[in-house]
Amino acid sequence: MEIKKLVNDKPLWDSFCKELDERITYSQKQIEQRDEPLELHRLQGEIKALRSLKLLRDKVNNSKPEVY
Repeated sequence: MEIKKLVNDKPLWDSFCKELDERITYSQKQIEQRDEPLELHRLQGEIKALRSLKLLRDKVNNSKPEVY
């Protein structure tokens, strides 16, 4: 399984998580600047999806996931 290579290679996983954190931060800044309900809802969904990717390692390795 190719995903196992990603989640079990520490330097690669750390850089992936760093990228996810940067995207989450960007989306949070976008939320602060928006006032349309539909756009706010879309950005909230985007953040939720990015955070769920951070739990991928636990899911692939069948570990108990951390709560975000």
